[in-house]
Amino acid sequence: MPEIQLGACTLRTHGVKLARTHMHDWLILLLLMVIEVVLNVIEPFHRFVGQDMMTDLMYPLQDNTVPFWAVPLVAILLPMVIIAGIYYYRRDVYDLHHAILGLLFAVLITGVLTDAIKDAVGRPRPDFFWRCFPDGKGVFDTVTKNVLCTGDKKIIKEGHKSFPSGHTSWSFAGLGYLAWYLAGKIRVFDRKGHVAKLCLLFLPLLVASLVAVSRVDDYWHHWQDVFAGGLLGMTVASICYLQFFPPPYDTDGWGPFAYFQSLADSQPAGVQPSSSMNNYNDMQLNNVDYGRFNDHETDRPHMAIRSIGDELEAGVLH
Repeated sequence: MPEIQLGACTLRTHGVKLARTHMHDWLILLLLMVIEVVLNVIEPFHRFVGQDMMTDLMYPLQDNTVPFWAVPLVAILLPMVIIAGIYYYRRDVYDLHHAILGLLFAVLITGVLTDAIKDAVGRPRPDFFWRCFPDGKGVFDTVTKNVLCTGDKKIIKEGHKSFPSGHTSWSFAGLGYLAWYLAGKIRVFDRKGHVAKLCLLFLPLLVASLVAVSRVDDYWHHWQDVFAGGLLGMTVASICYLQFFPPPYDTDGWGPFAYFQSLADSQPAGVQPSSSMNNYNDMQLNNVDYGRFNDHETDRPHMAIRSIGDELEAGVLH
């Protein structure tokens, strides 16, 4: 069998081919971006807000602790930087491409679902009174007692988008996906009982949770909005991750399906793939170490077949 070496599947050698294979997926991402823009432009449903309902909607109108522009940095850019760092170490374009594609799908699908629900529900935010009546003087219909807002239309429009929380859903979509990704790479569920791995796994979830809490503290959302947003983001992130990667508790959970398929395709003619790709690796790549040692004859490092978690435990990852 030909030797599989580190650097054999890089952006330079396989990037264009892989992008062409998944061209339709990238086109769907563009479509999701367009839908997301449209959902933010259209007017949400203006739910009836009676005079007697204002008691729970008179919280102060204040700035965001986590500004809108910071959410993409936390939910998209940060996971991408970590994924790119792992690619720099492994040189596996399959992992890089599928991880980023899954991340973008998780965030954009979550964004579309979140904003579609926001527009359809039209739930007023906890600070709706001050959005509707910035001067503090309530004006209501004499018959229905519905609000007759006197404030800025853009601010009022945003006031009808409380459910679910977009900050929360985006954060849990991106950082939840990152938690899945890290769990697979360091083999959190290898039954060896390393608690440090769990700490690393829970760190992005903690950041997402703090973003969610800030939305309630800022009176931009009710607790139900935050709970629903977190559940939505984490659910979509899980589905998108499992579309490209085995579950982290799986024997092959450290790599994407495409990587193991590439190994299977590289088998000699007539050799049947084994039931587990790890068994295949043991039989066909007995002396190949995952991305650590150099081949002195070719001066090129071998393609990795061990997880980062293995190397952490072995004390060879620097």
